[in-house]
Amino acid sequence: MSIASRIRIEDVRVLADDWCVLKKTVFSFQRSDGTWQRLSRETYDRGNGAAILLYDPGRRTVILTRQFRYPAFVNGHDDLLIEVPAGLLDDAEPEARIRAETLEETGFCLRNVRPVFDAFMSPGSVTERLHFFVSEYAPGDRATRGGGNEDEGEDIAVMEVNIDEALAMIGAGAIRDGKTIMLLQYAALHLFSRHDA
Repeated sequence: MSIASRIRIEDVRVLADDWCVLKKTVFSFQRSDGTWQRLSRETYDRGNGAAILLYDPGRRTVILTRQFRYPAFVNGHDDLLIEVPAGLLDDAEPEARIRAETLEETGFCLRNVRPVFDAFMSPGSVTERLHFFVSEYAPGDRATRGGGNEDEGEDIAVMEVNIDEALAMIGAGAIRDGKTIMLLQYAALHLFSRHDA
């Protein structure tokens, strides 16, 4: 039985429609025992996104960014957030969007972009599905200095970090962004495995 057959939407109200859309939905859900339960949920729809890890297997390095994130700040993170390049799709195909976003944020022109997985990052309240990619890079692939879009308030610094140092930064609490942790762990398992070193 599909999940769609177990949901009856009763009411949808838009609570906010500014940068993203916040809706309150009342619905009935058929539980596994066959009974129906009336529920209410708020969903935050900011669109889908893409994220990428640029890696150099020969030098064992990755490209990361540092930027200010207000939601992290108000939740106690009094520092810039270290992340992989990422952005919203804005109706573009995921690979096309991540190529443009990477150039804008880091200045790197991507060569072989490879999708690795997709995930719902906060499915309890946010509708976003994030597409994850990896791509090899070389220092000569950097065409501009990057830095992001100033009109959107971006002020992005680019970091080149050894993979072992990046993994240690997770344990030390210097890297706290979920998508970045996921891609670095993927890299440790599949791109920089010890038997390849």
